[in-house]
Amino acid sequence: MHAQLTYFDRPRTPEQLAAADFAAQERIKPAATSVPGNIRTYVLRRPDGSEVVVSIAESEQALIDTQKAIMSTSLLPGEDPALLPGADRVEMYPVHEVFDHTGAQS
Repeated sequence: MHAQLTYFDRPRTPEQLAAADFAAQERIKPAATSVPGNIRTYVLRRPDGSEVVVSIAESEQALIDTQKAIMSTSLLPGEDPALLPGADRVEMYPVHEVFDHTGAQS
């Protein structure tokens, strides 16, 4: 199992957040779900609009393939590239350990 952390470090305006949310729902999520091996994604957002996206996949290759799938998408009609500055950095890690806090045995 591997994890990818995608950081949007700067504060973002309401317009940038609306554009990011639209892109995520209409373009990025469909591209990501088309790639086998993705397990789960968590979007962590602060009130100022800075964000960390945590993606969990079965393998590093699944994360790489997902990046390629997302980057190969075209902007949809009405999407303004000026409102979508992109991530500040992306990091990948092998998952070292998993703790299940629900009480289920793993």
